[in-house]
Amino acid sequence: MKITLNGETRELTGPTVQDALAEIGLAGAKVATALNGAFLPAGLRGEILKDGDALEVVAPMQGG
Repeated sequence: MKITLNGETRELTGPTVQDALAEIGLAGAKVATALNGAFLPAGLRGEILKDGDALEVVAPMQGG
């Protein structure tokens, strides 16, 4: 399926957000996710992706 991942069109197999994170190498990473502009808590990453969905993945930053 084609989705927009962090602003870039990507072809992923999915079918869930968690599967997509695994596919891009972030399965165990502490990241924040948003699906189609709405925050998606970690507990809901079993959500099924559809063609055309927009997924944003953001890693926390350290520093000060």
